Amino acid sequence: MASTQEEIIYQLVQQYMQASEQITAAESEPLPRGGVVPTTEPIRLSTGVSNRHIHLDRRDLDELFGEGYELTEHQPLSQAGMFAAQETVILAGPKGALTGVRVLGPLRGNTQIEISFSDARHLGVVPPVMQSGQTGKTPELTIVGPKGTVTNNNAVMVAWRHAHMEVDRAAAWGLKDGDIVKARTSGDRSIVFENVVVRTGKGWVNEFHIDTDEGNTANIRTGDIVEIVRC
Repeated sequence: MASTQEEIIYQLVQQYMQASEQITAAESEPLPRGGVVPTTEPIRLSTGVSNRHIHLDRRDLDELFGEGYELTEHQPLSQAGMFAAQETVILAGPKGALTGVRVLGPLRGNTQIEISFSDARHLGVVPPVMQSGQTGKTPELTIVGPKGTVTNNNAVMVAWRHAHMEVDRAAAWGLKDGDIVKARTSGDRSIVFENVVVRTGKGWVNEFHIDTDEGNTANIRTGDIVEIVRC
């Protein structure tokens, strides 16, 4: 009987020692660069559906609203420091115009006009799909403000669908800025959005961004959840 108890105790001690060795080995493994521990958990992001809007630079704000004019915040946006301003403008194209186009703040280095393809058809232009911040040869639109007008032909775009991610969170998901992923929606009109660009930044809110045309196609609204699929 005694020998049996000794054998049991010996086996328990051996199991404990093996478990301790495994834990020590795991703790000694180097973390990935930046100290971020990878995870295989599903990536689920809230959706932000963006209506037509415009970002202005200092020069164009002065031209449209008066020299030295400052934007007035209407409501904050999901990303820290960004806001929808009280100010709106008119966009005029070859075939029509859109009124009440919201200005977003703060000011940027270059003016940028983001519209949907439905908006573009109404205006009579065919804009390229571009990432926010890009410039290049685009159709021309006239921006009408209370104090003046300006034309823009280098940043009239349909924004590339994208996913904002906090940089460390993205790294834990095995993703980095510029990666391409997919976004799967749910519901009775569920679809998979291809060619979603990952945009990362320190302290960013994790959010999937599309325009109103895309939102209507999938019958999703701001706040709905999508699953990000790694390509």
